[in-house]
Amino acid sequence: MSTTTIRLPDALKARIAKAAEAAGTTSHHFILEAIAEKAELAERRADFHAEADQRWNEFLDTGQSIPWDEMRRYLTDRSHGKAGPRPVARKFAK
Repeated sequence: MSTTTIRLPDALKARIAKAAEAAGTTSHHFILEAIAEKAELAERRADFHAEADQRWNEFLDTGQSIPWDEMRRYLTDRSHGKAGPRPVARKFAK
């Protein structure tokens, strides 16, 4: 495990100590968890954008999509336990 030094403003260091104590952990562990959560968030955001780009490119290649009103109805039905056919993608009407 490597070591990294960070400089924290006194006010932030005090907030971290207070929050860590309330969480029943050390300031060190609290900071590690915060950094891990931030890294996870950045990774998830990058994955989200990559998938959005892939889907957008697929739409541009095929010109097919599912109208939102059909998809919303399908998802609402599914959330209420109703089974129904999935909407089918078709050429986008300009």
